[in-house]
Amino acid sequence: MFDALVGKQLRSTQLANARGNLWEGAVRSSKTISSIMVWLRYIRTGPPGALLMVGKTERTLKRNIIDVIVEMVGVKRCRYKAGAGEVIIFGRTIYVAGANDERAADKIKGMTLAGAYLDEVTTFPESFFSMLGTRLSVHGAQWFGTTNPEGPNHWLKKKFLDRARLHLRRDGSVVESEDPKALDLHRFSFGLDDNPYLPASYVANLKLEYQGLFYKRFVLGEWCLAEGVVYDMFDEQQHVVDIIPAVRHWMCVGVDYGTINPFSALLVGVGEDERLYVASEYRHESRTARRQLTDAQYSREMQAWLGAYRHGGQQGVFPQWVFVDPSAASFMTQLWADGMSGVAKADNDVKDGIRSVSVAFGGGLLSVHRSCKGLLSELPAYAWDDKAAAAGEDKPLKVDDHSVDALRYALHSTAHEWRGLLRTDLQEAA
Repeated sequence: MFDALVGKQLRSTQLANARGNLWEGAVRSSKTISSIMVWLRYIRTGPPGALLMVGKTERTLKRNIIDVIVEMVGVKRCRYKAGAGEVIIFGRTIYVAGANDERAADKIKGMTLAGAYLDEVTTFPESFFSMLGTRLSVHGAQWFGTTNPEGPNHWLKKKFLDRARLHLRRDGSVVESEDPKALDLHRFSFGLDDNPYLPASYVANLKLEYQGLFYKRFVLGEWCLAEGVVYDMFDEQQHVVDIIPAVRHWMCVGVDYGTINPFSALLVGVGEDERLYVASEYRHESRTARRQLTDAQYSREMQAWLGAYRHGGQQGVFPQWVFVDPSAASFMTQLWADGMSGVAKADNDVKDGIRSVSVAFGGGLLSVHRSCKGLLSELPAYAWDDKAAAAGEDKPLKVDDHSVDALRYALHSTAHEWRGLLRTDLQEAA
């Protein structure tokens, strides 16, 4: 059951008649539903020819968009053909694709398209987006897309959104460009408050959860620079503890591998109070110790560290997972050879990983034991790279980031497990 479109939601569907139409702004602001309604209309009434739907990956496209369409129109009118790269909506076959790297442009070379739907456009390589424009060559072809804001120097904003012919602003006003070189593009900007159907408690909690950069982008819908401290929501008084309560599940260890650089491993558990705890840290700094360890030595030391950890009157812990820096293939092989269970490559998506850690801190879900000195020394100083931001990219500085990387590996690789621990009214936005 979906509520009727009102206000800016409805207005954007009426104005979505340009060659390009993009809904951008805050999370849960109704931009996706508005864009889907227009896309479903276009599937039925648009010009004949091939159609395409694109997401960062085919999996995220299915989760974010196709599953929503199924819920709206039913499985008989929307049938996703897993493995075939197709979805059938209203009897019309539509190609689906992921666009998460520079090779993605090859997927659509040679296509002649009558329309396209694009989810999370800022995650696409610019080369893919440029290639797509050349493929939309059927007379009357249109594309419809959504995205959350990034930095103001992102290629999508500078080269396209800032040159849009029409802009439905966050305050509800409509501005038409007087520039004769304006693109045939309509831009619809949404803030969290543009969705009148969200419960007031949900909105209030979401505004508390997101802080700093993520508040500006995901709540206010602003295109702002990633600058200053990455985890600006981290507060030593609030997030550092001297006692770890009873733990019901030792969820994982996150490992950032280093030979010359520091090696860091963090043990993360779920307490009986349904909160996350970084309970212990193993860290080796070759330069300080004047001793460089081999993979086999690191493996033995890690197992000794876990075996010696005492909690609740018991000695030794056996985490379900050990998530390792994906580039450390030889070390993972060593851990497997030494009988360590649950060893897997960590999810190394930096921005999404930072967001996962930020949600855990911002949502009051994560605490760090005071003994984790490496992590606690890095968290307050971990900062965004100003030069990368000026070039349109969000990247943290690669300085003193070993334990914070281990934390990111641990939390982002297990996000599907712990997000359910967030308060019910926050889960959907996590």
